Amino acid sequence: MSTNPATLNAAELRELIDSGRGPRLLDVRTPGEFETSHIPGAYNVPLDLLKEHREELRRHLDEDVVLICRSGARATQAGQTLAGAGLPNLKVLDGGMMAWQAAKAPIKQGAPRWDLERQVRLVAGSIVLVSILASVFVPGLKWVAAFIGAGLTFAALTNTCAMGMLLGKLPYNRGASCDLDTVVGQLREGPAAKARA
Repeated sequence: MSTNPATLNAAELRELIDSGRGPRLLDVRTPGEFETSHIPGAYNVPLDLLKEHREELRRHLDEDVVLICRSGARATQAGQTLAGAGLPNLKVLDGGMMAWQAAKAPIKQGAPRWDLERQVRLVAGSIVLVSILASVFVPGLKWVAAFIGAGLTFAALTNTCAMGMLLGKLPYNRGASCDLDTVVGQLREGPAAKARA
């Protein structure tokens, strides 16, 4: 059974960054979400990429690491994955980008996009609505709504979301290139090169 990594709040992280002792910031949201807004100096390592290449990424992460996502759920999963690969000194930004923004901390802003959670609500709600309305003509379609409801319940209980993972692979959410070679190259260059970008 894996344990959750330690957390730190937005004020604590901001204090570390301002003191010059800032940890390596890994934002595990989709590239599209990252392009919309992120903490300056953060590296985008989407959760699916991190899970698939944790051993290789671990070799480039030997210092303190803070994991960031929208609310903290994906960052906690990333922390469990990296802890399983033997990475010490992991922390999760408690409350994620929502807490960081609420604290009025610095953000690098890009073109606005819908975050993944909002996309899941739209798709799941639309499927349920259409299947219930269409079940007037084809009664069996009500089971599509039941299937989506069961999937959302499972997602809540396991803190995972298959629909979110699928939506994260859409071109809308992929944004700029975020492959393993690009991520590893950025991690090798370090914070100084990242600050120039």
